[in-house]
Amino acid sequence: MGWSYRKSLRKGPFRINLSRKGVGHSVGTRGARYTRSADGRRHMTFRIPGTGLSWRRPLGRRR
Repeated sequence: MGWSYRKSLRKGPFRINLSRKGVGHSVGTRGARYTRSADGRRHMTFRIPGTGLSWRRPLGRRR
């Protein structure tokens, strides 16, 4: 297991994620969030707050 680094800066519904691979960002509320990772992958995450249940859908690459 190697070392990793992740730091998240929040301002309202916006979040900037800093990691060893680069900078990513996300925007959303408690129930739904759009994320673009440091390597360019995009996805939507839907959650039911307080239950631990979530559903994540990748965006962009359709085959």
